[in-house]
Amino acid sequence: MIAVVTDSTCDLHPDSARQLGIHVIPLQVHMRDRTLLDWQEVDPDAVYDHLRAGGTVTTSPVPADTFAARYRELLATHDQIISIHLSGKLSGTVRHARQAAESTGESSRIHVVDSELACGPLAEAVMAARDAVQAGADLQAAAQAVHTTRSHMHSELSVATLDYLRRSGRIGRAQAFIGSVLRVRPILNFEAGQLKAVRRARVDQAAGDMLGNLRERFGSRPLSVTIMHAGRDTTRINALREAMTASGLNVQKGRVQLMGPVIGAHVGPGTYGFSALPLDD
Repeated sequence: MIAVVTDSTCDLHPDSARQLGIHVIPLQVHMRDRTLLDWQEVDPDAVYDHLRAGGTVTTSPVPADTFAARYRELLATHDQIISIHLSGKLSGTVRHARQAAESTGESSRIHVVDSELACGPLAEAVMAARDAVQAGADLQAAAQAVHTTRSHMHSELSVATLDYLRRSGRIGRAQAFIGSVLRVRPILNFEAGQLKAVRRARVDQAAGDMLGNLRERFGSRPLSVTIMHAGRDTTRINALREAMTASGLNVQKGRVQLMGPVIGAHVGPGTYGFSALPLDD
């Protein structure tokens, strides 16, 4: 039996992760002189409200000893572990996972994967590994499911400002310049494990721009599409759903996913995006 482990930047709600049999280990959020566990001890909207009020939020990766303790616990009831994490170019989490695997003395039973992703795309990769394991895959085949999902999926985010990503060092000053024009929203995607600002769109056209790009990429192919959003803004979520319905995409499966405290600390309030995965590969 193989345990599927990930970290909280997949932004799967803890209840959903438990139902799926996915073990989620939280990163840390530092806010108001407190250190809180991502999702477990701090709500996403608390982070967004604090940022809107001018506050500062920082984050830390999962400590190696936390990983090691969880790995030992799981190895008592499972034969092996596949541990799938946030891009190593965005966080030290996957490095700590590898250190922990070595420290247990059971590294041959633990396979750590750098997904090169975060947020909704990471969740898709983790769920693909979970599905593979449920179907009887071994560690190598489960890891291949992660790589295949990443290579076939396309995701884009639009942020209200690149300031949060720039301050946290997740994007450089040259990239941040893309968002410096008034009344536009930068659009970003994942490229080799990093978030890259690839273009910008007018504030009222960003959702349509991203969906149009997905339509150009995938045409009429059947898709699983995830709407990602920062904050529980029902009006915006409904607008994103309506835009997706009107986009002409062949959406066969859909999810709506709230961006969690750690991700929110880096992208900021008002962020939203789409992730699409073909179902015919």
